[in-house]
Amino acid sequence: MKNFFALIIFIIGSGCAIIYNIIGSEVSSDGTLVEPFFLIPLSYFFIAISIVIGLLSVILKFKKINDEK
Repeated sequence: MKNFFALIIFIIGSGCAIIYNIIGSEVSSDGTLVEPFFLIPLSYFFIAISIVIGLLSVILKFKKINDEK
């Protein structure tokens, strides 16, 4: 279940990165940059959390296997 949770969070993070690239950025007529910048740190956050959860899941699984021996 933890791996499934990590996968869902990874997909959300990847989705944020993809949506950022699809929306893109542009310079408005008054010279200001218009972009969905909030999606960049959100994607990094979700991907990092999914990696941590995935690694913890693998470590706990190996620990459980070694304890049974």
